Amino acid sequence: MATYLVTGGAGFIGSNIATELVERGETVRVLDNMATGRRENLAAIEDRIEFFERDIRDLEAIRPAFKGADFVLHQAALPSVPRSVKDPVTSNEVNVGGTLNVLIAARDAEVKRVVFASSSSVYGRNRELPKRESMLQQPISPYAGSKLAGESYLAAFHAVYGLETVALRYFNVFGPRQDPASQYAAVIPLFITAMMEGRQPTIFGDGEQSRDFSYIANVVHANILAANAEGGAGEVFNIACGRQASLNDLVRDLNEILGTEIQPIYAEARVGDVKDSLADISRARETLGYEPVVHFREGLERAVEWYSAAEPAHSAQDLAPATSRG
Repeated sequence: MATYLVTGGAGFIGSNIATELVERGETVRVLDNMATGRRENLAAIEDRIEFFERDIRDLEAIRPAFKGADFVLHQAALPSVPRSVKDPVTSNEVNVGGTLNVLIAARDAEVKRVVFASSSSVYGRNRELPKRESMLQQPISPYAGSKLAGESYLAAFHAVYGLETVALRYFNVFGPRQDPASQYAAVIPLFITAMMEGRQPTIFGDGEQSRDFSYIANVVHANILAANAEGGAGEVFNIACGRQASLNDLVRDLNEILGTEIQPIYAEARVGDVKDSLADISRARETLGYEPVVHFREGLERAVEWYSAAEPAHSAQDLAPATSRG
């Protein structure tokens, strides 16, 4: 049994990771400043974890959480392209400065390995498909730049201090606990909740922009593999399904699942959005033993089931407009 520290562990991805680790019988610590995290995400495991309400921007405050930890799964971030465009300074403070603090604390606590939540957004305007880890990264948003900077810090700490690090480039993660009411909500929870309520989702662009959507179980699986793999230290891996779906495909599939015939509203494309995304996951497959455990359509069905069963935190009028941000 190992001790895992999950930063951002009260958030969408972090809480799913923490839950799986607890169910596997591991010792789990969660660190979150609760800026976007939710206590209810940890309700089912709160008596089986050690919780630290701390901010990764404060190095001295977070050090106690790292003491005695074997692995750090660093999910804490401000994970929005539009938010980073509006406020690049705060995105940098959290995503770059906070990641540096995590690495320092992990190094000083002699943690075995740090797994970092990076993003497919680092590929940016590079239009070559599929995306391979070795290709040129060309960020087109402050968020993407901050994630690439985080990757660089991981590589530096591995090279200089011998700290084992692994960066995982997530491709459009979705699933239970992803908040549709956030000002910066992602496309799938927005579209699901809108269409469940009979509202038309808004697509920015022609709807042919594509994503390699990945259900949350795949990301949870990848983090645990990355922490425990014999190889992979100092490397970067794409984590996705290796399949494309357009936003028009998304609307069509949701209509089929929900038994509706709702048409989207099309609006002008947004600044900072990537046109197409598709991952080559062969490196993760070969080095980490990663395979997607849930593919896109099954993931959509599971997500719809979860949102249908979940107690609505907001009425339809309170939800953010159902707009596509990828």
